[in-house]
Amino acid sequence: MEYRPTILTGGEKLSDDQIMAAHERKHVKRVSGPGLPGSDGQGEPLVIMELLQRLRVKDVMRDHDIISVVRTDTMHFAQNLMKRNHISGVPVVEGKRLFGIVSINDIILALEGGWIGEQCQKHMATNLVVLEEDMPLAFALKYFENYIFGRFPVLNKERDLVGIVSQRDVTRVLMRELTNELARLEGAPGTPGAEQPGAAQGQEASKSEPVLPYYSMRQFVVVRNDLTNAGKAANAIKKMLGDAGVEKKIIRRIAVAAYELEINICIHSLGGSITFILDSHKATVIAKDKGPGIKDVEWALRDGTSTANDWIRSMGFGAGMGLSNSKRVADVFDIKSTVPTGTTVLCEFNLPERAAAAK
Repeated sequence: MEYRPTILTGGEKLSDDQIMAAHERKHVKRVSGPGLPGSDGQGEPLVIMELLQRLRVKDVMRDHDIISVVRTDTMHFAQNLMKRNHISGVPVVEGKRLFGIVSINDIILALEGGWIGEQCQKHMATNLVVLEEDMPLAFALKYFENYIFGRFPVLNKERDLVGIVSQRDVTRVLMRELTNELARLEGAPGTPGAEQPGAAQGQEASKSEPVLPYYSMRQFVVVRNDLTNAGKAANAIKKMLGDAGVEKKIIRRIAVAAYELEINICIHSLGGSITFILDSHKATVIAKDKGPGIKDVEWALRDGTSTANDWIRSMGFGAGMGLSNSKRVADVFDIKSTVPTGTTVLCEFNLPERAAAAK
């Protein structure tokens, strides 16, 4: 999958979809490696991956005391502002609209060229790489990997400037959240994610085969537009089923449903979760999102229906909602949707071989 940055081109009126679709189609080589969002996930601690999926740009950005200039301010004024505040760039903002950015490099050029006394609007950068406040933090990290910029402006859906994100902001919040999460995990009794109704039941489970307790239930966070991690939940479910000895033909059906539902949450909703439950008789996949809900469920169940925007389609996703595929492969299918609360989809799969073995 090619990486396409979000670029706001100065002087043009762009729709939200055009901003997200990257008006200027510049292809940047993906940088991958251990611990990076673009890697294959090997060696990445699960807790860090979950943080990158859960946190959004608005969770790490500075949304108050944004130091800025207006277009008629001089480059000399911008220079003094950056010097006093120990920063390497300032956005050019009027009202809430972002017009450009003056960087330390622009100041150096102005000093060398003799136009330090001229207005910022003549020399500011207007082709800007920007982030959206609802983007997953994994996207922001990808921007820092592929650009030399130390900070990015953050826009909301109305294209108003709502914050600034620097590498230091990301590191500070990640370290705080990671510390809190590790403290929670270290203080949590028993196995994370496992239900332990009583001591007797826990002792009995410890003597039995470890496969069922481990795979009885698992939940995956799915973040809106986080295409970097799209499909990871389905792959994890597929591996769990294989380790549990489920027949390959049934695994394929479950994996199809899990993948379709995961992608649906990622590109058609505001985010949600995939819950996978496995017992000796059946496997259950439950997809639950946070909205906006489906007005016409019958329409959504047709092949080829989609609500994906141009940006999503440009990356090869969103050709159809996939609900029809999930319904087709499941033994039991149920969908409930309320506008604007959200949608819950349940798919159940009978496991005859496991049921027979249990007897």
